[in-house]
Amino acid sequence: SEVARELGVDHIVRHRRNRGLAAAFLTGLDTALKAGADVIVNTDADNQYQASYIPAITAPVLAGKADIVVGERPIESVPEFSGLKKRLQRLGSWVVRKFSGTDILDAASGFRAFDREAAMKLHVYGKYTYTMETLIQAGAEGLSVMSVPIDVNPQTRESRLVKSSFAYVRRSASTIIRSYAIYRPFRFFAKIAAIPALAGVVLVVRWLYYFWFVTPYESRVPSLVAGAVLILVGIQFLMIAFLAEMISISRRLLSESRFLARQAELDAGSHHS
Repeated sequence: SEVARELGVDHIVRHRRNRGLAAAFLTGLDTALKAGADVIVNTDADNQYQASYIPAITAPVLAGKADIVVGERPIESVPEFSGLKKRLQRLGSWVVRKFSGTDILDAASGFRAFDREAAMKLHVYGKYTYTMETLIQAGAEGLSVMSVPIDVNPQTRESRLVKSSFAYVRRSASTIIRSYAIYRPFRFFAKIAAIPALAGVVLVVRWLYYFWFVTPYESRVPSLVAGAVLILVGIQFLMIAFLAEMISISRRLLSESRFLARQAELDAGSHHS
């Protein structure tokens, strides 16, 4: 914030204490919306992303081709990224693409442009980071997301967010799983239900095979009982999937109400000013 003041930035907002990257991101969106922004650009404080690419990532938003644009870094040619980090970046982006239904190749990139409506719809429940959760939410909300190739600046300092590759992977995996459960609950719990259910069906079919076709017959009741229990567990998870979907419908209705209220509030503020 001190550097921003020295450079004559018009709007500065600062948390009194460190509330985490996700909270800072949401505060930035909210401040930009209140200032009347139609397009919002988010970048990181470590000067990783080249600001000269701001016109490139905002162009699709201004043209109405995308709601969210992500700056795609040249991961393979960034000298500061180790071989392990490059592989983890590719793996993480692949997982996010599968969970979000988007085709973003650099899911961890924080260099992004948002149109006004997308900025009002986005919300982050996690405290660690916003990058992956917002992509999963965007996919679930039907927002149009695309990426634009960008270049990066030489590294000036170590990341204050990523303490180690293991910690980053652990927290990112937790974020992805939680976000998928929030925004696509039926798919999440249905996939969990399929694991014990399929295992149970295999055991039951195996028992029927031995019962009907193998002589002399040998009792395999424990196998049958285990199969029945696993099928029941799968059915229970499927019931949870339906309940979670009902809760998700309520969440979406509340989210839509929040969006409309937020839109009316911001429109009223802009007219007043």
